[in-house]
Amino acid sequence: MSTPQSSTENVTDAASDTSPDTDTDTDTVLPDADPVDADAVVEPAVVVETDDEDEDEDDEEADDLLVQEGDVAGDYLERLLDILDVDGDIDLDVEGDRASVAVVGGELRTLIGPDGATLEALQELTRLAVAQSTGTRSRLMLDIGGFRAKRRSDLTELAGQAASRVAASGTSERLAPMNPFERKVVHDVISAAEGVRSESEGEEPNRRVVVLPAS
Repeated sequence: MSTPQSSTENVTDAASDTSPDTDTDTDTVLPDADPVDADAVVEPAVVVETDDEDEDEDDEEADDLLVQEGDVAGDYLERLLDILDVDGDIDLDVEGDRASVAVVGGELRTLIGPDGATLEALQELTRLAVAQSTGTRSRLMLDIGGFRAKRRSDLTELAGQAASRVAASGTSERLAPMNPFERKVVHDVISAAEGVRSESEGEEPNRRVVVLPAS
């Protein structure tokens, strides 16, 4: 007949199996993992350090391209002025996301033409010359004899007056046909005015801006 195990041994074994783990260094009792919260454990957040160097490089490349466009346009226009025997200085600049080139000084009316028609043609030719050199489409702006600067000022005043009339009367108003540069000036003014909005309608060269009450 086998001898039954003592109750003291059973208690001792149970205590040995269920005793918590201890930290041998600090003797601090560590709690058992709570299975209920196992799915609630949050992984440490991965901190991604953003590097602005790539964006800075892209901006620098864009600026360099605009400067290059201006240089190419300046050389092209200087040769053109020599061929036409017209005196004029070339000013290069960057305005926003466009290269800006201005021909100033001298007698330049022949390069502007009626209502800036010759200026528009010269701008397109200059853009083509730039695109051929850089391999990218150019949105370069050309001004001659301050024509565009004055036109911008006149259109800003005209658009402001139209916005005031439409806002007060609630009646739409159609402006005279304009080229893309002129329409953009008007749209910019209208977008900043309260109570009005603008649209373009028609086909070139008779495309125009319509000023409407804000809906």
